[in-house]
Amino acid sequence: MNARSSTSELEFAPCALGCAAGDEEILVGRDRLHGLPGEFHVVKCRSCGLMRTNPRPTLKAIQRYYPEEYGPYRSTQANFLQRGQSPLNGLANFLDAGSRRVPPLPPGRLLEIGCGAGAFLDRMARSGWQVEGLEMNAKAAALARSLGYSVRATNLESAPDPREPYDLIVGWHLFEHLHNPVAALERLHGWSQSGGWLALSMPDAGSWEFKLFRERWYALQVPTHVYHYTPGSLKKVLARARWSAERLFWHDNPNNLLHSLRHCCIDRRWHRAAAYLSDIVQGRRHRALRFCMAKLLGTLHASGRMTVWARWI
Repeated sequence: MNARSSTSELEFAPCALGCAAGDEEILVGRDRLHGLPGEFHVVKCRSCGLMRTNPRPTLKAIQRYYPEEYGPYRSTQANFLQRGQSPLNGLANFLDAGSRRVPPLPPGRLLEIGCGAGAFLDRMARSGWQVEGLEMNAKAAALARSLGYSVRATNLESAPDPREPYDLIVGWHLFEHLHNPVAALERLHGWSQSGGWLALSMPDAGSWEFKLFRERWYALQVPTHVYHYTPGSLKKVLARARWSAERLFWHDNPNNLLHSLRHCCIDRRWHRAAAYLSDIVQGRRHRALRFCMAKLLGTLHASGRMTVWARWI
């Protein structure tokens, strides 16, 4: 697949909070996830501190940066049904489950945005929730529907309004991809019960990882990550759309750190070291070390991945 970041496919966008103080350039990055061409600038608003990729691909052009091999699209019904059957998957699922914590609510109506093949929907349905999902990738949406769940193959911006409001809306590593986060949050506010909850996970661009690795930071992932949130800027964006950030968690996950070190090794052509780090990420080496790293980073709020629980106000 070819992708060209020509000027006709890029757009300049103002700060999502409407600030007029101008921006400070933070770094210039490239697509390290799939190796597609182009350089992308990350800027920081001088007023509110919110960081964004600017200029960014248009909504139409950015679809080229989500090839079929994009991680969330790779789920199949077979590997979903077989999860947890090996020690390797068991460790991965344990660490993954901690990143998908939700508020302690009685079962009600739940919407997952970007539900993939339906793994989280299945988990919540087994706990008594009435679940629905939105998923842009038609194949993944079809897999989720094959499990018996109501999933629309569309994005948040194009989805119809629900017949009934939701008690809980979740989005795992979705929010950083949205071109207009305030409008998206306002729409979710209208879809929620009075006093409803929102759970969102995303990279933490206020972390030491970001400051250390900068353009080599694994979670940067330009240009598909359009906004780059810190805890402070995230709270401001939520508040603008009438959501109150009630609690923040940092994930027990060392993958940002390990992948970022791998990027450094690749840039220096240390290919054996890069392969060794890949083995650790995949659980083929040092599983106990990876587990300890995960727990330490999460406890210290230093993993570079965070989840926010926000309440309707």
